[in-house]
This record gives sequence, structure tokens and C-alpha cells, in this order.
Amino acid sequence: MTSSFNAPISRRSLLKAAAAGATALIAPAIWTPSRAATKRIVIRDDGGIYSQAYAKAFYKPFTEKTGIQVVPVQANAEPTAQIKGMVETGNYTWDMAKISQPAILILTSGEKQYLQKHGLESQPGVADIPAKYMSPYGVGTNVYTTVLAYRNEAFKGKKAPQSWADFWNVNDFPGRRSLRKHPFDTMEEALMGAGVPTDKVYPIDRDRAFASLDKIKPKIDVWWNSGAQVEQMLMSGEVDMVATWVSRPQQAMGKGADISIVWNQNLWGVDNWSILAGTPNADACREFIVYASDPKRQAIQAEFYPAGFTHPGALQYVDPAVAKNSPTNPDNMKNGLQIDARYWLENQAAVIERFNDWVLK
Repeated sequence: MTSSFNAPISRRSLLKAAAAGATALIAPAIWTPSRAATKRIVIRDDGGIYSQAYAKAFYKPFTEKTGIQVVPVQANAEPTAQIKGMVETGNYTWDMAKISQPAILILTSGEKQYLQKHGLESQPGVADIPAKYMSPYGVGTNVYTTVLAYRNEAFKGKKAPQSWADFWNVNDFPGRRSLRKHPFDTMEEALMGAGVPTDKVYPIDRDRAFASLDKIKPKIDVWWNSGAQVEQMLMSGEVDMVATWVSRPQQAMGKGADISIVWNQNLWGVDNWSILAGTPNADACREFIVYASDPKRQAIQAEFYPAGFTHPGALQYVDPAVAKNSPTNPDNMKNGLQIDARYWLENQAAVIERFNDWVLK
């Protein structure tokens, strides 16, 4: 998972913007599939393997069942500025988007609402999704995590790291290390590396986090910027251990790399299906979300990667060997820490500025 909230916003029509804003406040009190009259919806997703999985699990079978064409569009992660531009102008390139909880807060915390309430809480499938994966403006579709991953070869015959404190312990756990060149997750890891319990991480004690980062900084061999870079480093052996989005070691393992994932103290967040405020195709989007919340449909993603299923029933339809690496496997969730989306909404600018200055010192 990456976050980028600073794309330019275009303005084409104040009249259209006003109309979109008025429509954004309207959500049906009662919704049924028969209300979906459109024959086409455009959905922003992450592209790559995700688009492939969604095509098989959701897009193609949904079109076959309903006659509503689904057009997936790849865009940069957290395209909040693009969504704001569409709603303000009334010019909808997309009808809905797969976005994170922090992005939802950005789009709904101000005076203007750029997403509309889905109103699907009582619908089949959706009603079974735990509240921690839901909000009025988003239905959870995937739980993503940041974990510690290491190459087994580097710790052959030796004790391997099992926590962020171990990652920070360079004497007992020597090896080439890599951290993300961004404060998201890295700040939380630094605190846990300093011994802070998971339930005490938020609100982040910045001074303590940076003091912890000061200790590990000389031992960081690579500051990574992209998931592809992480995968390449694990495959080539450039690093022995890395803090990373779990999808990257999973993909490297799928290509034959001998890697272990440490689920202890993982950091997790939720991607959601969200509907753009004012889109004329909102009811078709609702029909799609209900369809994509079915546990059997969610389970199909496991053919491509160990997805973070939001419907608890999905795991029963997945090969146990794959399910053990799902972020929402109960064994993996029990020692995890949910990312505090509101903390980052309110503090990201100040923390990013301080982190970028710190990296350069």
C-alpha cells in the first residue's frame, strides 16, 4: 500500500460542482438491485495482479449475471485529488473506487462530501463484514498489511527475527536491512522496535520514534521506495530482512524465493469500495458492491494471492496452505495493529516534513 494525496485538481464548471455537491448528500434510505438501471460502471482499482483477480472474481461474472459492464481503470494509489475534481466538475471518469480508510476520511471530513453513503449495511454479504472493516462511505474489500519479511538462507542455523525489536537488534540479528523511505508504518515500527506495546503506539510519540530511528539508521542498507524494489531485493538477496507490504514477499515466494513472513506486530489497514458523490450510476455501484461482498466470490482471489478477505466466511473456501498467509487469518490478526487513519489524516503533513528532513541528515 502507498499513499499520495497531492495531485492537481481541475475546475471546469462551478454550476456542475454545485449540482454535484447537492447530489452528494443524497443516499437512498432503501436500496434494491432493481434500481440499478445503468449498463456500465467504471471502477478505479490498483491494476496489475489485483485487476486480474478482480476480473475473475468480480468483474466478469458480475457482468454475466446483471448485464452491467464493469470497466476497470488503474490509477495512482489514493487518488483523492482526482476524485475531488470529478465531483466538483460533475465530469465522472469513474463511478467508484477502491481506496483506503485514510483516503475516505480525506474525502468526507470537510464541509463537502466527495463520496456518498452506500447504505448497504443490511444487505446480504455486506451485513456479515465486521464493523472494523466498514464505514458509511466504504465497504471493506481487502485488508492490507505491513510485515517483517526475511530470507531464510540468511538465518540458516540461527535464530530468526520475530518482532520489530529483533529488527532493531543488530547485534543478535545481524544482516542487511531495509526500511521504507516514508514515515507511514515506519514510525509505528520504530516505536515497537523501541519496546512500545501495540496498544500504546498511538498517538505516536514522535520524539521517541525518531530517537529509535536514529539508532537503526546507520544499519539500514537500503531505503526502499516501491513494492517492486522490495520484491527484487528479496529475490536477489540484496537484503536479508525488510519492512514491507506483505504482497511483495508473497509474490516473491510465488516465484520460488525462500522467504518467511513475520505476522507478529503486523500493521494493517483496509481498502474499501467507495462510490463517488453524485455519480449517476450509484445504484449499479451498490449492486456491484453487494455482489463483491459474497464470501465465495472473495475467495476466488486466492487463486492469485493470499488476499485479506473482509468477509469472515471466505477463508473456508480457500486452501489452508494459502489461507495461512491471508492478512485476515485469525492467527495473523491477533497480534496485529490497525493503522490509525485519523491520526495520519491529522498529522501526516508535519510528520512527513520532519521525516524527510531527518532522512537527509
